[in-house]
Amino acid sequence: MLAATVPSFGGPEAIVIAEVPTPVPASQEVLVRVRAAGLNRAEVMQRQGKYPAPPGGDNTRLGLEFAGDVAALGASVTCWRVGDRVMGLVVDGSQSQYVVVHESALAPVPANLSDIEAGAVPEAFITVHDALFTIGGLRPGSDVLIHAIGSGVSVAGLQLAHAAGARVFGTARTAEKLVRAKAYGLDVAVDVSATPAFDEEVRRMAPEGVALAIDYVGVPYFDRNLRALAPQGRLVLVGSLGGQRGEVNMALALSKRLRIEGTTMRARPFEQRCAAVQAFAREVVPLLARGAVKPVVDSTYPLERLADAHRAMEANVNFGKIVIEVP
Repeated sequence: MLAATVPSFGGPEAIVIAEVPTPVPASQEVLVRVRAAGLNRAEVMQRQGKYPAPPGGDNTRLGLEFAGDVAALGASVTCWRVGDRVMGLVVDGSQSQYVVVHESALAPVPANLSDIEAGAVPEAFITVHDALFTIGGLRPGSDVLIHAIGSGVSVAGLQLAHAAGARVFGTARTAEKLVRAKAYGLDVAVDVSATPAFDEEVRRMAPEGVALAIDYVGVPYFDRNLRALAPQGRLVLVGSLGGQRGEVNMALALSKRLRIEGTTMRARPFEQRCAAVQAFAREVVPLLARGAVKPVVDSTYPLERLADAHRAMEANVNFGKIVIEVP
């Protein structure tokens, strides 16, 4: 089968689409014929040698999410049948023609979604559903701040928070992304290129602060996130694209009794990843099925042009997901 590989770390030119053996499903595994796979910042960082796979993963294989159809079943699989349309997460290798996945790590693809749309769903919606509700405890009527509102994860989070009845504050570095986000439920837009002190704008609209902040940037936004939060608010760190080391205003965190938690789905124990997928299947797939939330696809690239897709992501111009079409 064809698979996206990185024999050695480097720029987009380091990506090689190679012939590799087709995997064979174990007893409780499903062999999925991949039709589409979303591209994530994590894969760009893996290609650069900055984001290693967890123990047991393969640093030379790219891809964390997929959508496709069941091609074969392990002997003990009971949840799925050959031909079922499915989507899910893996720790490596989804940008290939086939992938094996434990039956509990799969969710059904609603009939109203195309393969490309479904390929844009898992990493974004599973990650942010977990961050907003399982970790963040978001409640109807709450205020939530979501950074980098043009990213695939953030647009998914915006829609889920809006559907849950929250008021959504969002930041971006371009006015265009904020305007586009309005169509998906953004209530308060903050252009951080014009207003770097986003916490002041948040507090102007929500004097007590927001109940929850979802951040992908890290150190540059950390103190301002603490200032933007209400007493006993929660900060969920989903990424650290702007830096991983810096000073922390501990007095502010202590005095406001803030709760700060980091998360990365890829590094979690298998059982926790499966639990997150199953929560998504119960609570988000029905929303997708009736069109209450939608995957937002910025652009698509065939697998053989994966390097170009990486270049597009590194340019930071996408709104929503970049999706790889697998032949």
